[in-house]
Amino acid sequence: MHHSKLSTLVLDCQCDDLRDATAFWSAALGKPIAKVDAESDGKYAELETAHDEPLILLQKVAHPSRVHMDIETDDQDAEVARLEKLGARRIAYVRGRWWVMEAPSGHRFCIVHKQREAFGPYLNRWD
Repeated sequence: MHHSKLSTLVLDCQCDDLRDATAFWSAALGKPIAKVDAESDGKYAELETAHDEPLILLQKVAHPSRVHMDIETDDQDAEVARLEKLGARRIAYVRGRWWVMEAPSGHRFCIVHKQREAFGPYLNRWD
């Protein structure tokens, strides 16, 4: 048995400088900026969220801007296999840390390892 839940809303931003997008979304959503350069590479920023809310991450990308979600799990292989049975397909394994997948509807999403303790227990249990 493994568990999974919605972890993160990711704002994919096709832009030259992520700082402008981060400032906009911080003001628009009323969420302070937690990290301007989350991984010291200029590609990720994070807004502050309450312990019971999903993370909000901004990601600098080359493709058109869009929003995607991350699903966190305690067993990545099992969750990817479960979603493939539902019709999703694997797109890429990134940095040896997460799977980019595509739903039958064409929406991209990621399967990631547990992101933070404070977000509470897993809500979904899968056999």
